[in-house]
Amino acid sequence: MSHPILNDAQARMKKSVDHTLHEFSTIHTGKASPAMVESVQVEAWGGTQPLKACAAITTPDARLIQVQPWDKSLTRAIEKALQQANIGVNPVVDGNVIRLPFPELSRERRLEFVKTAHRLAEEGRVHVRHVRRDAMEAVKKAKKEGKISEDDEKRLEKEVQQATDKAIKDIDTHLANKEKELTTV
Repeated sequence: MSHPILNDAQARMKKSVDHTLHEFSTIHTGKASPAMVESVQVEAWGGTQPLKACAAITTPDARLIQVQPWDKSLTRAIEKALQQANIGVNPVVDGNVIRLPFPELSRERRLEFVKTAHRLAEEGRVHVRHVRRDAMEAVKKAKKEGKISEDDEKRLEKEVQQATDKAIKDIDTHLANKEKELTTV
């Protein structure tokens, strides 16, 4: 039997883990990845759009992201958005294609990225713990209001803790993978 408090906590923890993984995907490892630029906001069609809504994003090789605007008139706006995104690479416009060449990462730069990954992981873990705290408070409140029995309270607290441990373990596993990816030349 699953309880709404537990379901809510698990869903929110999953969101925290997913958000952390998305943040990891924006840390570049010297290998070009479309995820690094997909969400860059571009001034287009009277508003701002994510880059992936305005252009095809490909990686012809490990050190290059290629952006091909669907509407040629957006080329300059996309170039400007990529410069402002501050991803450490200058866009090169070549006709209707924008190329982002990635240099080889220095050891110092790799270690900087490892630190960033650790910071993002810690933010994710903190968020998971906040969800845990909220869920535990909700369980205690439900017990106090007589909505659940003492046995249910103990079981729910245990299950919330298990969900917390799992979410934190997921973040740590992905952090270890990201760190390995960053330090492997």
